[in-house]
Amino acid sequence: MTNRIPVYIEMHNKMRQMIVSNEWKKGQKIPSERALAETFGVSRMTARQAVSSLVEEGLLERRRGAGTFVASDKVREKLSGIPSFTETIEQLGKQPSSTLVSYYSKRASESEAEKLQLGRGEAVLVMERIRFADGEPICFEVATLPQRIVEKFSKEQLTRHLYRTLSDEGFEVARAEQTISATWASEKVADLLHVKRESPILRLRQVSYTQDNKPFEYVRAQYVGARYEFFLEATK
Repeated sequence: MTNRIPVYIEMHNKMRQMIVSNEWKKGQKIPSERALAETFGVSRMTARQAVSSLVEEGLLERRRGAGTFVASDKVREKLSGIPSFTETIEQLGKQPSSTLVSYYSKRASESEAEKLQLGRGEAVLVMERIRFADGEPICFEVATLPQRIVEKFSKEQLTRHLYRTLSDEGFEVARAEQTISATWASEKVADLLHVKRESPILRLRQVSYTQDNKPFEYVRAQYVGARYEFFLEATK
């Protein structure tokens, strides 16, 4: 692995700092991808990657016909329990499955390092998967894990039975912090999930913690709104 941080991550980090420092204020429209590419001296494709990564993390939001804006604060609902896609689908009497889109190691972005409490530039493993129910695509999931935790496991162990693999080594899932918001499908996500571009999407961001309160997984998942819903049962 080289020490060079990808250009789009460098741009992501700089833009994120502009948001965190309030240089770009909540609700403010940011420059177009063309203008950003010129400002940062990168290609439009690189600018698009950087913007998309911040959208996936919920720091930016795209508004149809209006542009891209710094995300405003949203009302949060606390869900009980730690969701398992496989268990949820099985309880519905359907057959869960998944397809691996990509599997690679890289240097953590600032957002990933913050969520996983890592040192600057520490290595992480990224897994991108499409999750299915009875062969129908339901979700596109991007999971980031500290490389030092998973480096001794095989690719098959991590992609087929992640929680079971970690549990066998003593990494029990104790709790998770979850944020759910609404967006629409980008061109990439629409192609992967077989829906029209800008179809309604439910976006889940989750940080999972072990029993000693250490984060070990940062997930960004996008669910087809017409095929999946989240249920919250509240008691007084």
